[in-house]
Amino acid sequence: MKIENPLLLSNHLCFSIYACSREFTKLYTPYLKKFNLTYPQYLVMLALWENGTLSIKQLGQALYLDSGTLTPMLKRLEEAQMVTRKRSEDDERRVLVSLTDKGADLQKEVSTVPHQIFEKTGLTPKQFEEHNRSIKILLHQLRQSS
Repeated sequence: MKIENPLLLSNHLCFSIYACSREFTKLYTPYLKKFNLTYPQYLVMLALWENGTLSIKQLGQALYLDSGTLTPMLKRLEEAQMVTRKRSEDDERRVLVSLTDKGADLQKEVSTVPHQIFEKTGLTPKQFEEHNRSIKILLHQLRQSS
């Protein structure tokens, strides 16, 4: 495919995805503020609710984040008594992240947020699934090429 003017911002798929991501983050903000969570912290909680205890490395892989980004976020979640960090007994180099009771209980409280966000998109369920599937395919292809 040849793009007529590849230097036009509007011709960059990466920019469209970036801008859409920023809009999603803004959309989530008022809903998550009620629970004292930022959007990235919410993603951490989603990963832990789904998987249980994870090492920092596993959490980073699940969220496509490095430990330098995760560590301050986890520290704040720990200070809020949502998670605990503990060195693995099998391997002291591994730090395990677990939900506290407070963090586990939060799952039920935020369970309506995804539906509220979906409603704001104006998409049908089918459109939502199609967009999500397409973006996941693109992400997989990009990860393969890097």
